[in-house]
Amino acid sequence: MAVRAGSLNESPVNSSNRTPTEAGSPEAGPDDLQLVARSQAGDAEAFNDLVTRYRTRAFSMIYNMVRNEQDAWDLAQDGFVKAWKSIGRFRGQASFYTWLYRILMNVTIDWLRRKQIESGAEFDDAVAVKNIEPGAATAPRAEMQPAARLSDKEIRARIDAAIERLSPEHRAVITLRELDGMEYQEIAEAMDCSIGTVMSRLFYARKKLQTLLRDVYENL
Repeated sequence: MAVRAGSLNESPVNSSNRTPTEAGSPEAGPDDLQLVARSQAGDAEAFNDLVTRYRTRAFSMIYNMVRNEQDAWDLAQDGFVKAWKSIGRFRGQASFYTWLYRILMNVTIDWLRRKQIESGAEFDDAVAVKNIEPGAATAPRAEMQPAARLSDKEIRARIDAAIERLSPEHRAVITLRELDGMEYQEIAEAMDCSIGTVMSRLFYARKKLQTLLRDVYENL
């Protein structure tokens, strides 16, 4: 099955721009489970409806990780095709969106690994996070918001470059938490790991970004 031409043919970058249809509002028609059931019965049109519903959020998440529009579209396409091929294995233990996110995340992380992105530091899920409350923001908002509010292109480029130096796993949790606004439990489900692992990776990623961008934040 090929995702219908045009399904991934727009270029929204911010997931907050998604339409009511893409957000799954009551006006969107059949709910996810109904569309999944039809997809599992071989209805490609039903699956294309799911693609339409989530393409904006999928593209946004992937773009924030790879920082290249064409690569993001290609990876989103690959992820949706993989989801279609795997739809028969969806059992409803998590929401369809979470299940889809996990596939998209794995496709993106695998791509980043193949690109041999250098993190510049060791990957360690055992970093102590005993001082982080489960419901707390991972990073002080004053530290993560400059990327959204600064107009200086050079500083923005520095921030993007710093995120790119994180390992794929650390880049993923920063993207899902700080840019997509997902909760710890949602991230854990999307990445198929424990909440403790999510918190550890976020803690490490935050400290790495603070080190890489110390001079940027000192001059804000």
